[in-house]
Amino acid sequence: MTDLTRLNAVDLAGLVANGDASAVEVTRAHLDRIGAVDDRVHAFLHVDSDGALAAARAVDERRAAGEELGPLAGVPVAVKDVLTTKGVPTTVGSKILEGWRPPYDSTIVERLRAAGTVMLGKTNMDEFAMGSSTEYSAYGPTRNPWDTERIPGGSGGGSAAALAAYEAPLAIGSDTGGSIRQPGAVTGTVGAKPTYGGTSRYGLVAFSSSLDTPGPCARTVLDAALLHQVIGGHDPRDSTSIPAPVPDVVGAAKLGASGDLTGVKLGVVTEFTGEGAEPGVMAAFRESVEALAKLGAEIVEISCPHFKYALPAYYLIAPSECSSNLARFDGVRFGLRVGDDGNRSLEEVMSLTREAGFGPEVKRRIMIGTYALSSGYYDAYYGQAQKVRTLITRDFTSAFDQVDALISPTTPFVAFPIGARTSDPYQMYLADLFTIPTNLYGGPAISVPCGLSDGLPVGLQIMAPTMADDRMYRVAAALESSVGAFTPPAL
Repeated sequence: MTDLTRLNAVDLAGLVANGDASAVEVTRAHLDRIGAVDDRVHAFLHVDSDGALAAARAVDERRAAGEELGPLAGVPVAVKDVLTTKGVPTTVGSKILEGWRPPYDSTIVERLRAAGTVMLGKTNMDEFAMGSSTEYSAYGPTRNPWDTERIPGGSGGGSAAALAAYEAPLAIGSDTGGSIRQPGAVTGTVGAKPTYGGTSRYGLVAFSSSLDTPGPCARTVLDAALLHQVIGGHDPRDSTSIPAPVPDVVGAAKLGASGDLTGVKLGVVTEFTGEGAEPGVMAAFRESVEALAKLGAEIVEISCPHFKYALPAYYLIAPSECSSNLARFDGVRFGLRVGDDGNRSLEEVMSLTREAGFGPEVKRRIMIGTYALSSGYYDAYYGQAQKVRTLITRDFTSAFDQVDALISPTTPFVAFPIGARTSDPYQMYLADLFTIPTNLYGGPAISVPCGLSDGLPVGLQIMAPTMADDRMYRVAAALESSVGAFTPPAL
């Protein structure tokens, strides 16, 4: 039989629906693959073998009973450890939540279960989604299957690495400043950030509430679109959820796969084609732009002058919001509790708990955010950053008056060696240089593999207007049909 772990989600769902393979067989194949390679990749923090097999058996029973199955029924999925899962550990990559088993499922997980997907387990991530390399996990770094001495991107490196290592055909990530797209780019996989509010944040452990966006990760554009369709849509439990249907992302992906972009106008962001990116990344990007033009797209240059301020604005807004959100982790209500020996005050217990439970990057961002929100500095820092956010939104609005979508490299560089940037936070933050503007704007964006540089994957980013997620899938699928897939060396 064909190695089930090498098939994409569409093909696996077809095998299950037709009875050519059972959901249990598909699940066992992926669990065996995790057992064989994850000691070298460390994509997973927790593997729920029993739960996965039980879910798979339920799909097989439904099929045997003649029930109609959904388009992804029986397909395994890996879930970033930032989403709550009832009875399954949710740690957010932090010691402060080590061993915590939530009493409820997040909306995303509820929808995955309802669709008949099989949750394999929870993937590794930078602590509280703060990082660009998955080196800031309290449980050790994840490694890139292309080169296990290199990072898989972050903060959702575990989800992307699970895809590239063929441990799962689908995965869920969350994107605050590029945490889905950037890992997708450096692992040669597809990562999509939906429109903010297009996917529910209910049950997502908050980092930066005005930016956090759950989204799909896959090895093909169509698989990502199918997963997007499952998890997207309005959720009354999320006050920021958009009360509108999910755009026809699946239809757009199928249309794009025909390789015809006639009538589509794409803008190359001028500010992202100059200095700052590795020559190999820019070479792959330029070749991809030429490929898109050959498919019929009209290519023009578009200037977005305020994009260059996105990085500093983000690193004031996101830490400010995290400072507020993470105040709840105080050792009183849930999670880690340190120093409660009866001789210390509540304030001392809280201080000791946070000192022991939070890692260095989380502490760094809490301190930055607390300072930016403090009396006398709020207007000078946080207030100014929000004004810049408005200017960036205006740049997007102006650009989309002229073009259907914007394109750029996803990251300035390919995967760097583990440990190469941890001593210099600014160099680490530069990994998200091209992805952050979209988060500040709130629109959708996707990273699709577009080439190799020094044998390592390069991603192309497609940015679309809010609630026009279908546009990015059409362009991404067209490019995928032209350049093909990129397979990492065998582990």
